Amino acid sequence: MTRGWTVATLMAVALVLVSQPSADAQLPAVGDARFAGLQWRFVRIKYHYVTDTQASQDSAGEPWFIDGPAAEQNLSRRVKSATSIDVQDPIILTLDDPRLFEYPWIYFVEPSNLELTESDVRTLREFLLRGGTAVFDDFHGPLEWEHFAGQMKKVFPDREIVDFPKNHPVFSCFYQMDSYPQVAGLGSFLAGRSWEKGGFVAHLRTIFDDNQRPMLYINWNTDMGDGWEWSNAEDYPGYVKYTSLAYRMAINEVVYALTH
Repeated sequence: MTRGWTVATLMAVALVLVSQPSADAQLPAVGDARFAGLQWRFVRIKYHYVTDTQASQDSAGEPWFIDGPAAEQNLSRRVKSATSIDVQDPIILTLDDPRLFEYPWIYFVEPSNLELTESDVRTLREFLLRGGTAVFDDFHGPLEWEHFAGQMKKVFPDREIVDFPKNHPVFSCFYQMDSYPQVAGLGSFLAGRSWEKGGFVAHLRTIFDDNQRPMLYINWNTDMGDGWEWSNAEDYPGYVKYTSLAYRMAINEVVYALTH
């Protein structure tokens, strides 16, 4: 017998462990077979940026790498678990990388720091009009929105950024989402709130192409990346509600982008 433990104690501990939900309890037990044949890879974009930090562009703390690599690793595992999509390992690319057009889905984090060069503008516009999808995540409040919107105006000066309609299929194509979630960044969560920088209401916005396909998934006033990054952190058990929302909404965005 284990020293200091009675049989009754060991049985009680075992019962508690069995009764605990798994980390992926919010996901289907078996991948959804409807999407067999689709491929997806998390492509994080290393972008040119402007920021108040004095860190060099070789620094691990630069804004384009926020939440990485845990965020993309965790989301990739969840997409693979929940769906039958062929999920490949995450990679990092720049907009001038010749491999960019091999992948239909790219991700920018903290785009309030984004500074597109003339070459970036041309490449991103072509990528999107050819059928590519760009996701922008983790920026908040009116000041950060103003900077981001100015960068998108360079790409599409004749197209407007609009909110996804509340009845758009992106909210129901895989998980049924009753509303667009505001995922708290971990710092906001520890401060007892879900918002930051005056971004009180979360929005999912886009720019549509001529066929009404959303080219962008703009996650504004929400921090999906933190939801993915911290989903395995046992030190923050109350954060799981945000993790679940971040995974569900992201999987919906991925599924809709790959099928439209």
